[in-house]
Amino acid sequence: MSPALLVYRLLTRMIEPLAPRLLDARARQGKEDPVRVDERLGVASVARPAGEVVWLHGVSVGETLSLLPVVERLRATRPDLTVLVTSGTLTSASLLARRLPEGVIHQFAPVDAPGAVAAFLDHWRPAAAVFVESELWPNLILDARKRGVRLILASARITEKTVDGWRRFPAAARQILSAFDRILPQDGTSGERLESLGAHIDGHVNLKLAGEAPPHDGAAFTRLSAAIGDRPVVVAASTHDGEEIAVVRALDKLDERLCLILIPRHPERSAAIATALTRDGYRFALRSQGRQPDAETDLYVADTLGEMGLFLRLADVVIMGGSFSAALEKPPVGGHNPLEPARLGKPALTGPDMTNWAVVTEALVEAGGLQIVQAPWDLPAALTPLLDDPAAARNMGDRARRAAAEAGSGLERLMDALSPLLPPPAPKGRG
Repeated sequence: MSPALLVYRLLTRMIEPLAPRLLDARARQGKEDPVRVDERLGVASVARPAGEVVWLHGVSVGETLSLLPVVERLRATRPDLTVLVTSGTLTSASLLARRLPEGVIHQFAPVDAPGAVAAFLDHWRPAAAVFVESELWPNLILDARKRGVRLILASARITEKTVDGWRRFPAAARQILSAFDRILPQDGTSGERLESLGAHIDGHVNLKLAGEAPPHDGAAFTRLSAAIGDRPVVVAASTHDGEEIAVVRALDKLDERLCLILIPRHPERSAAIATALTRDGYRFALRSQGRQPDAETDLYVADTLGEMGLFLRLADVVIMGGSFSAALEKPPVGGHNPLEPARLGKPALTGPDMTNWAVVTEALVEAGGLQIVQAPWDLPAALTPLLDDPAAARNMGDRARRAAAEAGSGLERLMDALSPLLPPPAPKGRG
């Protein structure tokens, strides 16, 4: 083991006795689940089923949602395996509780301390594991490898800043990356950065481009559709601070019958959004209060989790949030997944800040399924032709759907890489 990793292991062992106290403090702050906080110490809250376990890990919402197609494929092709999904945030756990199929287990990932990692691996004994994006926790990865777990780093994305940090410890970086049987970065840029640290690249996979359209509640769709009636619907999806009020003001002069639905990326911001809308005299309804849009409602704030598929299906046109940072003089966000509306055949507009989705944004724009708008106040000029010409909007949505289908082939490449690393199927019992 490299000197840097030895020091890291020693330090994490020394401070591990403080972990329960620190986790309890985080739970009091609402940052950990107080009922399941022991999972962060490697103490499982459910029994391990008999048979082989495949472990999938993503730290937060985007990463864990990108694993759902992998879960579905494993369940379909290898029903003999138990699938364990770990994540690190309360929001991801809440979403996974609703989205994971029955029989798939979710646990919070252990903190990267030797005792917690050992307890987690002792209990679950996974045969193979898939880590998504850039979760390079030394104790977790190296201990799993030592126990013979076959490892894949998939959909890996690494920034130049992160690479600069690892370059201070080149031997440690090489040792951690060599623990993976397969490394499949999101794109060529991340691949080159990982190669500079000593990784062997086995192809490119971006799991956020894979998958199906987000699900929805059919009964809720029927109720909302009836409440909206024949009004045109514009959905501003995954908005961030400052975007909501900017979009509302920009669209204020459009068709007074327009139904504008705001979906904040972080629903806990709904109180601040409501304050801003009330200050400016807008009539609105909050989804979290169980209200429906009606004739007295200027706009609807969808401040709930897990209902993106519902509201996207209601949309005539979608505006992608997290993409107008520069125009609003806010810290850059990098945009959000434009494939969500595209998979539903919805025409979409986005701001210029789409650095986290550069490749897919380029593909959708080139296909004619996505249009870039420089600032929120430029939205009316782009929206009006689509709202005035439903046939043109449908054609744009169809182009987006076809481009999204072409972008989603990464799941097949991951399964091709993962399948040889899985344990052989359990023999069937005699009849």
